[in-house]
Amino acid sequence: ITDENHKKLSKRCGHSSYEDLIEQGFVTEAVVNYVALLGWSPEGNQEIFSLEELVKAFDFHRMNKSPAVFDLGKLKWMNGEYIKAMDFDKFYALAEPYLKEAVTKDYDLKKIAALVKSRIEIFPDIEEQIDFFEAVPEYDTAMYCHKKMKTNEENSLEVLKELLPIFEELTDYSNDSLYKTLLAYVEQKGCKNGYAMWPVRTAVSGKQMTPAGATEIMEIIGKEESLKRIRKGIELLENASE
Repeated sequence: ITDENHKKLSKRCGHSSYEDLIEQGFVTEAVVNYVALLGWSPEGNQEIFSLEELVKAFDFHRMNKSPAVFDLGKLKWMNGEYIKAMDFDKFYALAEPYLKEAVTKDYDLKKIAALVKSRIEIFPDIEEQIDFFEAVPEYDTAMYCHKKMKTNEENSLEVLKELLPIFEELTDYSNDSLYKTLLAYVEQKGCKNGYAMWPVRTAVSGKQMTPAGATEIMEIIGKEESLKRIRKGIELLENASE
């Protein structure tokens, strides 16, 4: 087995052992599945196999004589497929230490876990996906500009200022309630959903890519934190327009 540069794998050269891979956030089943396909290929296009399926499918006639390349990217993809298919309780038990490392605030970690389950390839990916729940990173107001949503800094400021008193009045901060509130605003304003959703999501996350929409994020962080983040977004946009 060689690396992508066709150098033989060795611990001395810093290549990972099985234990290293588990420590890096891979799951046992994915590692076994991937290693079983090195130097051997099954009939057909199936790539995801349980150990029992591998035993049934294995045929030494299909073994390859040339060295097999250990492709970490392919292993990560396979690991992601295993995580997607994993029972939620098992996933949460494995993800919890990473969630607690990234988010120390008193939020519903199970709700956050459900958002990232289908979006990660290895468990350490969790932190980058959810760090904004802990605190909004510093961001440029240019993030409010989105060609497809037809948003810019000026109209995003208008949307946030119009929505702030509506969100202040709202007592039910469930995702459904927040979503209905935003849809009512969109209908009354006569604009597309994204025209309102994009500025709100930007304000409450400070990120361009998030594992959830504006209202799902607001449900998790709650009323007080949502309003605080929206007010901060208004402040940033006002300063940018001066």
